Amino acid sequence: MADRLFFPPTTAADMRARGWDAPDFVFVSGDAYVDHPSFGAAVITRVLEDAGYRVAVLAQPDWHSPADFKRFGRPLYGFLVSSGVIDSMVNHYTAARKRRSSDVYTPGGKPARRPDRAVIVYCNLIRQAYGDIPIAIGGVEASLRRFAHYDYWEDAVRRSILVDSGADLLLYGMGERSILVTADWMSRGAPAWECAKMRGVCYMADAPLRGSLEIPSCEACIASKKAYGEAFLTQYTEQDPFRGRAISQRHGQRFVVQTVPDTPLSREELDRVYALPFRRTWHPDYDGQGGVPAIEEVQFSIAHTRGCFGSCSFCAITFLQGRIVTTRSHESVLDEARAITAMPQFKGYIHDVGGPTANFRHAACDKQLRAGACAQRQCLFPRPCPNLKVDHTDYIQLLREIRALPKVKKVFVRSGLRYDYIMADKSDAFLKELCQHHISGQLKVAPEHVSPKVLAVMGKPGRDVYDAFCEKYRRINRELGKEQYLVPYLISSHPGSDLAAAIELAEYLRDIHHQPEQVQDFYPTPGTLSTCMFYTGHDPRTGKPVYIPRTPHEKAMQRALLQFRRPENFALVREALRQAGREDLIGTGPRCLVPPEGVKTAAEYAQIRREKKAREARREQREHRGARPARGDARKGGHSPSGRRSKPGGRGRR
Repeated sequence: MADRLFFPPTTAADMRARGWDAPDFVFVSGDAYVDHPSFGAAVITRVLEDAGYRVAVLAQPDWHSPADFKRFGRPLYGFLVSSGVIDSMVNHYTAARKRRSSDVYTPGGKPARRPDRAVIVYCNLIRQAYGDIPIAIGGVEASLRRFAHYDYWEDAVRRSILVDSGADLLLYGMGERSILVTADWMSRGAPAWECAKMRGVCYMADAPLRGSLEIPSCEACIASKKAYGEAFLTQYTEQDPFRGRAISQRHGQRFVVQTVPDTPLSREELDRVYALPFRRTWHPDYDGQGGVPAIEEVQFSIAHTRGCFGSCSFCAITFLQGRIVTTRSHESVLDEARAITAMPQFKGYIHDVGGPTANFRHAACDKQLRAGACAQRQCLFPRPCPNLKVDHTDYIQLLREIRALPKVKKVFVRSGLRYDYIMADKSDAFLKELCQHHISGQLKVAPEHVSPKVLAVMGKPGRDVYDAFCEKYRRINRELGKEQYLVPYLISSHPGSDLAAAIELAEYLRDIHHQPEQVQDFYPTPGTLSTCMFYTGHDPRTGKPVYIPRTPHEKAMQRALLQFRRPENFALVREALRQAGREDLIGTGPRCLVPPEGVKTAAEYAQIRREKKAREARREQREHRGARPARGDARKGGHSPSGRRSKPGGRGRR
């Protein structure tokens, strides 16, 4: 019981051991409880505890009846609900809509411990258990479904999750500050009209908020893809704490109202959050169940930064952490590193010092901290903005300070790095430091594609930037005397990618002699610009049509093209090549992607290639011999047909 007292209560017995009659709040989560700052449930719970509230955690409750939601009795103020670290539908299904066989956020990695659309299910069960008790929802699932949104699994537009859940309040984005405002509102039993004064929340109202932007209604978005694109673009453009405006969207007779986004936490506020007493492991409830596998990736890792000004079209960071980068102080990061080195399982290796983008250590420019990120302009695409501050000095110093700590053998950087930001740096100091100290054999980077038309849709730099980075990486490793490799992350079937683009990427992989072990098929998750394009077939920023690989078969062909050497993909690759008029890439030549029909295994294909190469070598040898002078006509420095070198004037000489 002593160890359990260091964690939030998860049972009625835990609650009584603390002398509580009832908790102030019950936090319901679709994940098992892991007391680590990488898990939202832990952060929100610890922030509330630090403010003096009593919080019980109902992790992965039985959702087949309301009974488990009565575990702690009726909380004094209300329920807080999250599906977990990721959307419950993404947690359950692959990009091919196939059920996943495991769940790393569940003890022992077992699947099916939460329902589909967990937030809605949990809220409806709470209503059954306690009627009109205050409920606030938050996290990824709630944040990205706050308005009418395209749902890939139903292939249709769904209403706001606030409507379907029946919750009173939705907190979007990073909620450390807004959860305290919400807790105060719920504890006072304050009136609904006070919600309009909060930042970073959504609520239901009978009329649009005065001064807000009214976007096309839910019904209009269901009826018209054009209206859906207009609504999404407004949400995307106004997602800024300085210049963003409130938004209202009609749903039937009522309105979903979103207040202005909250400002990012200051450095001091971030430091305070990470100084809270996290145990950095799973709750003791799970010791006998194999623990929670998700901790393995982050237990010895440190997040030093929040936000990302990269603005990739397929990423939802804009709607969650925002485009304005804020960072923790060196001392805060070093304190966490020291705590890691004191853990009994620590072997000397810090697995990561990163964040959404590891090498962003400050805001893109000074203007962002005063007036927000530009509405119609990106910081890195299509080229780095002239106002972009490119400086890795502070990050280099931070990494050096962590390396210098006792017990630390090596510090890795495994979070994503923006190689275009590295290339914009006039100094090679960071890349040299990275290659020398912070990778081990290989560096993973994310060009995502090489086709110009696909990269433009993705918001990623051109292939020339990636090629230049590859060359610089090789050069620096040669100078350091190291043999280290690049491993590119790639996305298949992204909007804009037709078969010609997929083949272009396959040829690139052939030329660099790389065959990816894993390929991410584009996943249309709520809240991304790419998902809006996938649904509407247009880029909402320009109104121009975008090619969409929509059928499962075409998506399978594009995926197979990126792993064209696998025998199980031969038939699909041949079909794709013929459909695109690229039969020249079917055969046994050095530039071919796949062999002709009849070849079924990689070994058989390799044998055919070896035999063909041997035949070509013999033919070249015969042609070479046929071009040589006859034995009697040998000249100085020539070769006789026998291969023996002729001596000048030597033959017939006495």
